[in-house]
Amino acid sequence: MSDLVSEFLSKRGITEEGDVDRFLNPDYERDTHSPSLLEGIDRAVARVLAAIAADEQIAIYADFDCDGIPGAAVLWDFFHKIDYKNVEVYLPHRDREGYGFHKEAIEQLVGGGVSLIITVDVGTTAVESVAYAKKLGVDVIVTDHHEIIGALPDALAVINPKLGEYPFRDLCGAGVAFKLVQATLAEGKQRGIARFTAVPHGWEKWLLDLVAIATIADMVPLVGENRTFVHFGLKVLRKSPRPGILALVNRLRLRRAELSEDDVAFSIAPRINAASRMDEPDSAFRLLACTDAREAETIAAHLEDLNTRRKGVVSGVVRQAKKLVRLRFKKDDRVVVLGNPEWKPAILGLAANSIMADRGGVVCMWGRDANGNLKGSCRSDGSVSLVDLFAHAGDVFEHSGGHAKSGGFAVSHKNVHTLPEALAAAVAKIEHSGQAEEAKTHDALITLSEVSVSLFGQVSQLAPFGIGNPKPVFRVSSVCITEVKRFGKSGAHVELSLECRKSGSRSRAFDFFRAPEGFTRTPVQGETAEVLATIERDSFRGGLALRLIDVLA
Repeated sequence: MSDLVSEFLSKRGITEEGDVDRFLNPDYERDTHSPSLLEGIDRAVARVLAAIAADEQIAIYADFDCDGIPGAAVLWDFFHKIDYKNVEVYLPHRDREGYGFHKEAIEQLVGGGVSLIITVDVGTTAVESVAYAKKLGVDVIVTDHHEIIGALPDALAVINPKLGEYPFRDLCGAGVAFKLVQATLAEGKQRGIARFTAVPHGWEKWLLDLVAIATIADMVPLVGENRTFVHFGLKVLRKSPRPGILALVNRLRLRRAELSEDDVAFSIAPRINAASRMDEPDSAFRLLACTDAREAETIAAHLEDLNTRRKGVVSGVVRQAKKLVRLRFKKDDRVVVLGNPEWKPAILGLAANSIMADRGGVVCMWGRDANGNLKGSCRSDGSVSLVDLFAHAGDVFEHSGGHAKSGGFAVSHKNVHTLPEALAAAVAKIEHSGQAEEAKTHDALITLSEVSVSLFGQVSQLAPFGIGNPKPVFRVSSVCITEVKRFGKSGAHVELSLECRKSGSRSRAFDFFRAPEGFTRTPVQGETAEVLATIERDSFRGGLALRLIDVLA
């Protein structure tokens, strides 16, 4: 281990020899926890085994995002591996139904003969819906990972790592579903049930490709058990026999043997999410679950088409939004709130992210869904936590939730008119109380001549990167900006050509959905600057490049 890697680990609070080894060399058996430690898991397993024995109709009810859909595929693959066919999947429609465990869907499932529902990535707060299912004679097993708010639903079991004494509380929804599969397989084998004993020992590890996709996409902390799941899940992805993954990787021209968390976050996950954003969540599920290569090619092509259409819709909204920003807001305004009843809520998170990347701060955008409800998304550059923002916003929202940098909300037709003032006041309270996050900083100081394969290799020892384990940020000094250009459709992205004043070394530096004016200092050709950046593999031109975080004087 180099001194630089040791320094990076120290900044992450990882200094003890045992902790360093766990971080740099994950071990599946050592670094994952027994599913038996999850509260309610025994009741859930017993009910699933009873349903299988009685050939009951089982429904997997999953959220429509890139956590719920892979989680549904985890359970689907498990049931089909044990040759149990009396199972179906229900994914709610993002606009018509929205997030949640819905009574209308329960009625539909009961009408089709379902007697057991297993939720994925949803259900922890669904008190009324679970009670309704129980009234109709249906058992519900909730597998979820969201925060515990108020009373739990009266389900047969609520499996959530935030309950009880489970050692790692930040699993994603698909990770919790995987735990149920682990526990059920183990118990089925223990009981000597033929359909379970026929499954090879350790087969469930082939499901880690799905768990890794969901863990990365849902932006849960990539530490502890999540880090182990993603570490080994990426290994599975690189040799996955899953036809849908192969078809998508080939279509996107990704290097299968080198698939990384960035490939998942920026290429694979957006295609899965595009399905529900464009009203077809089932297409994404079918891609992950299908077993026929020809069908997989067809679905992958369709998802790419949906993603292209999604980009077009987002681009149109972003163009409208940027015009409104120029008209209504000053550059130093901390909060931007924009809305239009014609905007589709499903794509507003992407649009808000584009606006936020362009100007920083907090951007919230709302639209109207198919039922006439006003819903929206917020994005933050990290200077203000959206969790804190929602907490300080009073009762302006009907409901809200999310992470520090990404969140969603619903607002009444009455309160939408006071939303800009309410959020501006909330940010002012946060900043006055000192809760705003610290300014951007760096992990190490380097020159362009030090950007090398060796340095990239050292940085890569800390991968996979994500929330809780960000990529090391370098402050690159004494660079001359030799060219500034926009690239991509409508010039949405920025690229700088840099040259070291001392050594003459050169590098390409880029960022997506960022205008030159979006940095602390606007880069100008011929001027000298310092940049904050991470080191990336240049997938377009080969070699290495810098991913810009900021440009400084």
